[in-house]
Amino acid sequence: MGGEYTADWGRTLASALEWWRDAGVETLQEDEARDWLAQPAPVQAAQIAVASPQPETLPDTLAAFTAWRTGETVPEAAWMTPLVGPSGPAQAALVVLTDMPESDDQSELLAAGPVGTLFSRMLTAAGIARDSVYFLSLAAARPLAGRISPDQEDRLIEIARHHLKLLQPTKLLILGQTASRVVPETNDAAAANGLVDVNHFGGKTQALASLHPRFLLEQRPASKSEAWKHLLLLTRGSL
Repeated sequence: MGGEYTADWGRTLASALEWWRDAGVETLQEDEARDWLAQPAPVQAAQIAVASPQPETLPDTLAAFTAWRTGETVPEAAWMTPLVGPSGPAQAALVVLTDMPESDDQSELLAAGPVGTLFSRMLTAAGIARDSVYFLSLAAARPLAGRISPDQEDRLIEIARHHLKLLQPTKLLILGQTASRVVPETNDAAAANGLVDVNHFGGKTQALASLHPRFLLEQRPASKSEAWKHLLLLTRGSL
């Protein structure tokens, strides 16, 4: 009689796996056939859209806004220089907009150093008490470089315009070319040395851009008479 056949399933399975490996099959295969040349299905836009950061909503009351203006979420908070808030009565007959605090300004008072002293003397000569004027600045802090970066200027202009809408000034004196971008009409050739009537802030505002006292002190002392004429034109309506 012949010998009895004994099945060695372990050896048979190992031999089959070795055959498939030698054939180049090294991964598990699906039971269903796949079209390897088919284009992948497009990813829906909603799946890949990344929400762009939205600017912070600005407070809609003057009290809340002025408190926010020197807080931790303003653009200037990362500048590593002191934040200086606006000052003066909300119903001031004259609002003064400057570009930035001076290096020696105090935390709650803009234009407190030599630049402020010069401007205060001009106000006094025009019969205006400094504490009756509302002061605000385009930037709430002074950049280390002494100039506002162009990539931050648009947001600061937006904030300044919102500030002015809350104030609704009747007379607005803008100091310096940088700050004058808040009311671009004051840079028109036709507006040179004259008032501009604007309606951007909830009512009629007489605006005028003049030389910054910083410029008068550091570069053009002889131009003080021109700045003086601007002040009289805005406050008295005559040169």
